[in-house]
Amino acid sequence: MTRSLRTAPLVAALMLALSACSQQAAAPATTPAAPATAAAPAADAALPNVDEAEAARMAEQVREATRHAWQGYMQYAKGHDDLKPISAQPRDWYPKPLLMSPVDALDTLLLLGLDKEANEARELIVTQLSFDQDIDVQNFEVTIRLLGGLLSAYQMTNDERLLKLADDLGTRLSPVFDSPTGLPYTHVNLHTGKTSGKISNPAETGTLLLEFGTLAKLTGKQAYYDKAKRALVETHKRRSKIGLVGLNINVETGEWTNKDASIAGGIDSYYEYLLKCWKLFGDEDCKKMWDESIGPINQYLADEVREGELWYGHADMDTGARTSTTYGALDAFMPGLLALGGDLDRAKRLQESNLKMWRLHDIEPESLDYAKMEVRSPSYALRPEIVESAYYLHHYTGDARYRGMGKEFFDDFVRYTRTDHGFSALKDVRSKEKDDSMESFLFAETFKYYYLLFAPAKTLDFNGVVFNTEAHPLRRTW
Repeated sequence: MTRSLRTAPLVAALMLALSACSQQAAAPATTPAAPATAAAPAADAALPNVDEAEAARMAEQVREATRHAWQGYMQYAKGHDDLKPISAQPRDWYPKPLLMSPVDALDTLLLLGLDKEANEARELIVTQLSFDQDIDVQNFEVTIRLLGGLLSAYQMTNDERLLKLADDLGTRLSPVFDSPTGLPYTHVNLHTGKTSGKISNPAETGTLLLEFGTLAKLTGKQAYYDKAKRALVETHKRRSKIGLVGLNINVETGEWTNKDASIAGGIDSYYEYLLKCWKLFGDEDCKKMWDESIGPINQYLADEVREGELWYGHADMDTGARTSTTYGALDAFMPGLLALGGDLDRAKRLQESNLKMWRLHDIEPESLDYAKMEVRSPSYALRPEIVESAYYLHHYTGDARYRGMGKEFFDDFVRYTRTDHGFSALKDVRSKEKDDSMESFLFAETFKYYYLLFAPAKTLDFNGVVFNTEAHPLRRTW
């Protein structure tokens, strides 16, 4: 990589607007479990006041934290996937590293104006990253992190080497779609193309079109788009009579093997992509599928407890009967998606529940029983979804309340997870015991959304990009 990388190409790229789609999401079913108009519960305590001066100070704190984590990676894990931030050791996903952290981090480093660090990441990628490896990889994670990261970085820098890598990766991943149903297998060997893993979930079958579709548009290879869209459509076609999808599906037979419906991990980003693929590509089939899905989500999964608190739980996909009152860090993306779909009332109410979840132990657990307000899974993996939703709501409402939430979240995040070399996941949010893990989405998502929440709106043209589920901003340049 040349040393001439500047922020100017980034700014020029991001300020080219994708035509904003102003249509509202379809109205929910006529008998929703949780009316959108109910009053939001009062917060347990006041939020920090964040005026413009404080927002600028917070944005700089996020830049410092990002630089700190990147420097730790470069010192102790350069050329590997992740840094273990306590032991200062590298960690790789597979026998051969795929540079997860540099690829996931590059567009964030560019966006934050960390030019030296961005140059380091791009140099690693273009000189060391090769996908001709005899390793079996998980298609979903590699698609959202690596393919998405390469595409967004290419759009920001116009570095053709990044697009070439993305195209090579897309070719090597494509055999996953060659199942009898068109639903993708979960794993593929990057060298041989051999596929494996026939039991999948809607997130893994339906969270591919933003990346493969963008790759198709940028390379002119329509097959990328068609295969990923078929997978999304085939997932939607198998929804139940009441409009829900389950947790696990056999990609060879199309039969559900687990009928637990929710917005949680394993399903979450499937719903996200129904709406976002319409936003990015103008694909009316995706809009129709979103419209057919959001009503049942609000009717059967939304749940009210206590004095008007809104949560989203689990239900049987066939009957809609409540099966559990579990909600967690991954579910916390939903206020942002509701806001993107035009339902600000529910979005605001659900974000108040996110805040309550966070304040239970001053940092969010992986999951909790919201009816009892008891932790079910106590870990904290440095996840971004709760601040992602704060960012979306701040964008749509302009309400400083959401920056106040972000400040509280970030201050707690730094207090409990910062280490000498980076930021560490937690084994238990109650004891704050650390776990020696710092996944690449910390760079791709968590730091990016914190920064965008506090930075001036002009930092990124919100209506000109669509974020993939790993927070890689994709632009409609075709």
